[in-house]
Amino acid sequence: MPMSHCPLPANRRNMKKANRTILILLSSLLLSVSVATAQQYEPSVGQEGKDVIWVPTPEDLVQAMLDIAKVTASDYVMDLGSGDGRIVIAAAKRGARAVGIEYNPDMVALSKRNAEKAGVSDKATFLNADIFESDFSKATVITMYLLPQLNLKLRPTILALKPGTRVVSHSFTMGEWVQDQVVERQGRTAYLWIVPANVAGAWAWQTGAGAAELKISQNFQMIEGKLKVNGREAAIENAKLDGDHIHFTAGGQTYSGRVSGQSIEGTITGSGPAQKWSAALR
Repeated sequence: MPMSHCPLPANRRNMKKANRTILILLSSLLLSVSVATAQQYEPSVGQEGKDVIWVPTPEDLVQAMLDIAKVTASDYVMDLGSGDGRIVIAAAKRGARAVGIEYNPDMVALSKRNAEKAGVSDKATFLNADIFESDFSKATVITMYLLPQLNLKLRPTILALKPGTRVVSHSFTMGEWVQDQVVERQGRTAYLWIVPANVAGAWAWQTGAGAAELKISQNFQMIEGKLKVNGREAAIENAKLDGDHIHFTAGGQTYSGRVSGQSIEGTITGSGPAQKWSAALR
């Protein structure tokens, strides 16, 4: 007598069906990962951006830019037009809190992946934004690789930042605002500026010898002027403005001080004991 077909128990049929479903899902997932990997964004040198083409800063110049800005873990670094995130990531590796502002969303996503690979996602942040509509006021260091006309467009905003903010540009200058330092690496150049305090005008205070008045004219960080003490006037010499620190000599004495808004507090040294001076803008 021929044997008839013996059907599988229901639980075994369900198990085989579940296994087939799992295999289909796994295959779909693997295919999705393969497609995503194949389509992962890779920028090309010279590609068009909103304001500039993309040309990455060489790694040795990145380090030199951070060196001349004296970036430490206490800094807040902002890179304007951050591209693939290399400057932000390098700053984060030094312990600094670092933010990149980039208009291309694909670049932002790439930067985040690069920061993750470098293990600095906790300190490196990337914003998909327009640099001309962004707030830099918290930055202690600004880095950028833009074009001369863009640097000039940003210059008023940068000069309004807190005195002492360090600004580093790859290749391009800030017009007549003379740089404070220059560094070169393998034919590439970076420029450093320190945002100066506003000291132009007449400053007055009282001394043991009588009333004192310091008149200063200013061209960015370059200053000159005259000091009048009890009616006697002398030109200031060796004048230097470094962020919010002012230094000059006049009448055989050396004046150093710190500018805070409309006041200067400092020390006078010379032939006798050091003296304090405290001037107010008139």
